[in-house]
Amino acid sequence: MARKIFKYQGLTLEELQDLSLDELVEILPSRQRRSLKRGFLPRQQTVLDKFRKLKKQEENKKGGKPIVIKTHCRDMIVLPEMVGTTFGIYNGHEFKEVTFTPEMIGCYFGEFAPTRQKVSHGDPGMGATRSSMFVPLK
Repeated sequence: MARKIFKYQGLTLEELQDLSLDELVEILPSRQRRSLKRGFLPRQQTVLDKFRKLKKQEENKKGGKPIVIKTHCRDMIVLPEMVGTTFGIYNGHEFKEVTFTPEMIGCYFGEFAPTRQKVSHGDPGMGATRSSMFVPLK
């Protein structure tokens, strides 16, 4: 069975990476299109500059452990050139390492580092509440 080729709006990953930012904006969903047409915020530009600088260094280096770009910028949009790069996205407590895949193009960084965890309460201990007086001992 042949492996399925990734396509976004009918374009392969290589074709997406060859597009200019203006051409890419036209095929993204409306919210991302509006955000990118208004330009990058200073913090988003910093993340993009760090990424492009690291990309040039990796092209020269080849091999070794991939470097993680840490960022607090959760409102940055995943661009096709970022595919395969690992980012440390801050969730308010720690940096969650996320390696971007082609399916993540057009999503926001914050979608991949949830800020809230599922709460699972344990059983109440003796004396935890007034009602625990009536909980039979195990």
